[in-house]
Amino acid sequence: MYRLSKRTALLLTLAAVSCLSGCDLDWEKPDPSIPLPDRFRETKPKSAPSLGSAHDFAVKFGSTELVNFVDEALANNYDIAAAVARIDQADATARVASASLWPSLTMNNSWQRFQIPGTSTLQSANSNYSFALAAASGGASGSSGFKAYRNTLFNLGLNASYEVDFWGKNEDASKAGRLLANAGRFDRDVVEISTVAALLNAYFQVLNAEDQLRIAHENVRIAREVFNALKVRIEVGTATVLDVAQQETVLDNQLASIPPLEQTLLQQRNLLAVLLAKAPENFDVKGASLKKLRLPRIEPGLPSEVLLRRPDVAEAEAKLASQEFSVLQARAAFFPQITLTGQYGVESIVFKNLARPEAIAWQVMTNMAQPLFDGYNLQGQYLLQQGKYSELLADYRKQVLTALSDTENALIAIAQTERQLKLQMDAVGASKRALDAAQARLREGTIDIITLSTTETNYFQAQTTLEQVRLTHFEALTTFYQAVGGGWSPTTREAEIARADEAYSADKGPWP
Repeated sequence: MYRLSKRTALLLTLAAVSCLSGCDLDWEKPDPSIPLPDRFRETKPKSAPSLGSAHDFAVKFGSTELVNFVDEALANNYDIAAAVARIDQADATARVASASLWPSLTMNNSWQRFQIPGTSTLQSANSNYSFALAAASGGASGSSGFKAYRNTLFNLGLNASYEVDFWGKNEDASKAGRLLANAGRFDRDVVEISTVAALLNAYFQVLNAEDQLRIAHENVRIAREVFNALKVRIEVGTATVLDVAQQETVLDNQLASIPPLEQTLLQQRNLLAVLLAKAPENFDVKGASLKKLRLPRIEPGLPSEVLLRRPDVAEAEAKLASQEFSVLQARAAFFPQITLTGQYGVESIVFKNLARPEAIAWQVMTNMAQPLFDGYNLQGQYLLQQGKYSELLADYRKQVLTALSDTENALIAIAQTERQLKLQMDAVGASKRALDAAQARLREGTIDIITLSTTETNYFQAQTTLEQVRLTHFEALTTFYQAVGGGWSPTTREAEIARADEAYSADKGPWP
């Protein structure tokens, strides 16, 4: 076997040191923090508690049906179930990433039966080894010197291997995987909040569609009464065909507004059923009006508090922290890898001799592998992981700003839709008074049809706009629920991390 001389070994060592010194292994981690405002622009600068659970938030609207729907969605929704399954995958991936921290132990048992042809041992037939081997196998050389012989070999053994993690490469891989498992749990919380928000909005739209349908049917009744009155007047000569046609147009427009509202009602009801993991054909909503729900008063707290309550921010932070260890893992790959291997077992050509002390075979070996030149693969991997870190850092900073922007936008929407709701109520009241006056003048025969039609249309549109604004106001509350983290909190974060640690430690085996 060829052996390296001391001079060659020294040159290779110097080459390895030269390679490492020539590679820029220094990495200064960027500071991920960004300046935060002291307060939100649309509210007072004061602390506020979290919204509590999704159940607690639903209670604030005063609908038992809505609370039950939220509880059912949390228990049965398939998007949440899929997110839970992704947690199991992330836990398994973390376990795989941590496998290199432990020794590997493999049982290696074999039974061999083989024949060696005599033609391959002719030249050594006169040697003591060949005669002994032939005698042991029961074979005998013929006069020609060609005699095949058979043999059996039994082997029972264990193989062990362990990589000494001097540079922390395997530990970094384990930490990266476990942080990604944390991110998977935070992602499940993001899905839960999105699911609850979708359910709230669908429920609000169902009730709003029912409100608008009642208004549309009432408007049809009003328009038909005027239409019938004009038909009577045309018979006595106090109205014209134009007057009747004009009012018929108003009536038909109101009738045409009903099918889209029924479509919205049925489709949003079906969406609710899917969110609750139910077949739409067997599902119904008992709630009848959006006006019967309460409008909860809620405070966002401080910007720093909102960021701690957002699971998507926590998820982005966990991914960034995981990538930091991936960078360190790529850096550690430049240094020597030291592996300990061992074999222990028994071996014999006769099965009954396996129990004899002389059958014991063992081997212990230490191996050190030092990368010298690999076509700049390690350098590329190192730069790749740094690039991924920079990308995730930008994503994290953007997520922080998005969280602040979402909260500001939700506060603006709540304040402005509340103001618009009050003004639109006044508009509905004024248009109703105008319609009452127009109908009185119609009965007196002192109003023209253009004025009447305009008054009717204004009243109908004012009512529709009022219900649309009411729905928008409730949807703004849902957006606010999402923006402040849906009741998530630092306590929730710690609980999720504790569950991840528990999953990692469960069934780990006999190793410490």
